[in-house]
Amino acid sequence: MHGVAAMAERAGRHIPVMLDEAVAGLAVCPDGRYLDGTYGRGGHAAAILARLGAHGRLLLMDRDPAAIRAARATFGADPRVAVRHGNFADLADWNETAAGLDGVLLDLGVSSPQLDEAARGFSFMTDAPLDMRMDPTAGESAAEFLARADAQTIADVLWRYGDERMSRRIARAIVARREIAPLARTGELAELLVRTLGRREPGKHPATRTFQALRIHVNGELDALQRGLHAAVSVLRPGGRLAVISFHSLEDRAVKQFIRGPQPERVRRGLPQPAAATSPLVAVGRKQFPGDAEIAANPRARSAVLRVAGKRA
Repeated sequence: MHGVAAMAERAGRHIPVMLDEAVAGLAVCPDGRYLDGTYGRGGHAAAILARLGAHGRLLLMDRDPAAIRAARATFGADPRVAVRHGNFADLADWNETAAGLDGVLLDLGVSSPQLDEAARGFSFMTDAPLDMRMDPTAGESAAEFLARADAQTIADVLWRYGDERMSRRIARAIVARREIAPLARTGELAELLVRTLGRREPGKHPATRTFQALRIHVNGELDALQRGLHAAVSVLRPGGRLAVISFHSLEDRAVKQFIRGPQPERVRRGLPQPAAATSPLVAVGRKQFPGDAEIAANPRARSAVLRVAGKRA
């Protein structure tokens, strides 16, 4: 790793995904105003800040209090930087964005520090409280959801957000298990999933889809993404850039459709076709993927997809 990538890695142990591509997509101007809505541990933020001049401005947000503490410790003394604890879905409510932005970066999903800190409950590889909240100070944990939801609701979540074909079987097993004792730890849930499903997919743990689905549901990730995309467009200046890194098809499909804009409903052949609404965004290039060298250095990058769009004048 070299250049801005090496400098950004020194901002924390988290290796930012598609760093050079994302920063290039933002087309950073020295005097511009930019927002990193998913600070994580600051790799992308450091690279953006390195391209800003004395009159540039960098706004940092994250819903994770640990990330915000890291942001303030690393960049809090820089007068060009402002930091706010919050969900990027609410970025337009921050008075710092009212003047307009030249670029918004969203790096979706769970960060490496969140995965690596067992106590957060994101990983089925280590035993920990079954939490999964990106902001552990707010909302319902995964354990609390599984303790109260009925089998149909659990199955719907696993199917919708995890594409889990055995969602109903898993939901029934969870409801039966909690009659004995509530599921309180990641290890308990992972063990239940292994017993329920077996090792049906070579190279993939049977808990993978369930843990993904629960995390997305507990954090309201897809709703936050939709709100955040609309908020970003509302504060972007004409010509400003939106760069979004996603890690699974649900996210990427939502970003692609948002950039493309609403499509008219198809009508019977021979009838007048409705005019397509013009999206406020235009795609900049094609979707991008990490290269082989990045995947070899950081296997967590293998499913990343970057889409960049510019706001129409």
